[in-house]
Amino acid sequence: MGFRGCRVTSALPANAWSAANISPGSTASACAPLPCSLPKTSSQRIPRALFMHLDLSEMSQLAPIFRELFKGYHISRRDPELYAQLSNCQDQYRTLFKALGYELVCDTRGFYYFVPELAAAQVNKTAQRLALFTFILVEHLADQGRDPMSVLDGGSLGRDELPSMLEKYRDLFLQAEVQTQEELEEKIMRRMTQLGFASEEVGIYRFLPPMHRFLDVCLSVQQDRDLAASLHSALPLPTPVLIDDDSDEKLLETDDPLDLDEFSEETEEDALARAIADEQRQEMDT
Repeated sequence: MGFRGCRVTSALPANAWSAANISPGSTASACAPLPCSLPKTSSQRIPRALFMHLDLSEMSQLAPIFRELFKGYHISRRDPELYAQLSNCQDQYRTLFKALGYELVCDTRGFYYFVPELAAAQVNKTAQRLALFTFILVEHLADQGRDPMSVLDGGSLGRDELPSMLEKYRDLFLQAEVQTQEELEEKIMRRMTQLGFASEEVGIYRFLPPMHRFLDVCLSVQQDRDLAASLHSALPLPTPVLIDDDSDEKLLETDDPLDLDEFSEETEEDALARAIADEQRQEMDT
């Protein structure tokens, strides 16, 4: 399905900003929530028994992978080392992250991201802004006779196109607290690059595979609005839940659930022997 007839000015209600406040259990099931904080289970260390079933020597990129995913970043082929490691050791990483309370999602279109199983999903300003910008961009491209799918699926947007977009859709951007090109670049484009939806090159923004999460939203909303057109209904805009733009949540070293210091100088044989000894002590105490 394409984007023909998907018009921002008619598809989004006047209060498009508030319309974006909707739970993730909406029509866009592909847009699963992203982490904005550690899940409740993260206060616990990784069970030692888990190490008996994982070969940590193969998971050489464990720390950078976790830290990027935890921030809400989408790992794609643009990150060759991390992406290759996740692809080659997908089952191991899924097992480990599941023990921490996260679901590692592998989208077949070429990217990975986190879903914290216990997180209370809430739509934040970043998600609203990016969803709204995607709709605006779809209309902007269609007005120019450009295929939105071709551009958003690996294509690029010139930085010099931002002023005309801002002027034409000023009322919508105001709802997102964006009034100047500097704010557009800071609050929307920068966040897209930080979360792995786009990369910034000389004078252009190139869209990456994770952008499909917002494309899925556009297609879902287009379908809903086509069905409701005769009723002049303003359906709410499904929005992926992203890490809060204004959050000061930090992954403190002391609270890092991937703190492997106590295992760093331990062989697999030592870990197994210690795990058995721990179990024996627990049996004696019961």
